[in-house]
Amino acid sequence: MSSLPPGTILQLMYLKERLNKLKPGRFIEIGPGSGEISELLLKLGWEGVSYDLESRTVERLQSRFIVQISEGRYNAINEDFLNVTKINFCKVDLIISCMVMEHLNDDLENKFMEISANLLTEDGLMVGLVPASPRHWGIEDDIAGHCRRYTRDSLRKLVDSNGWKILHCSGLTYPTSNILLPVSNFLVGRTEKAKLEFSDIEKTKASGIRDVRFKTKFPKVLKFILNKHSLMPLHWIQKAFSNSRNSLILYFEALPPQIILKDK
Repeated sequence: MSSLPPGTILQLMYLKERLNKLKPGRFIEIGPGSGEISELLLKLGWEGVSYDLESRTVERLQSRFIVQISEGRYNAINEDFLNVTKINFCKVDLIISCMVMEHLNDDLENKFMEISANLLTEDGLMVGLVPASPRHWGIEDDIAGHCRRYTRDSLRKLVDSNGWKILHCSGLTYPTSNILLPVSNFLVGRTEKAKLEFSDIEKTKASGIRDVRFKTKFPKVLKFILNKHSLMPLHWIQKAFSNSRNSLILYFEALPPQIILKDK
């Protein structure tokens, strides 16, 4: 398996710290990509399902997690989460998405929040990672079919307007991703420029199965430097600058409406 990008590793390191504070239960993941978050959740004792629009993504996940699927701990489903009205098990404790919400227009964004609220238990939690800092909009946003990059204020406005409550919000990968951004834009433009002609739905489907050398995938030999141990100093730095407006990723945790009413 190829090495993960440094930004992805840093996001996973932060996510693991936060998930370690939670009691494992049932989860729904939207937009699982190559399955790194699914793997983390399963290793921490969670069980659940992942939804993705792209059949090739789902096929790869079903192959990667064949053991967990056979054990009944996991499943990958080729379906639009926004069309989900019921699931084949009880409500879940966690709904998690990474680089998903920015693909939705305003109406679908609100629908995403509504469906998520209906599928969470009374004590459930939403965890999300979204691209941040609109001033850093680039070719990758155009190629991936993004509708927006978020700010803390715009994210809070979305959450509040749908009756949710943000519990925690943190900027991630600063300054590592910012330093690498010019190289990233060059590699993406050179490799994926043809995707600019795709429809919005085609861009969204393709965003989870990208293969850009030295951007989304790194040679296996680089694992000796691209790992959680060697990147620990950068993890400390991203936490130290978690309030930076220039962070390219926002991580958030939010409570659904019924929890807020219960607390009142």
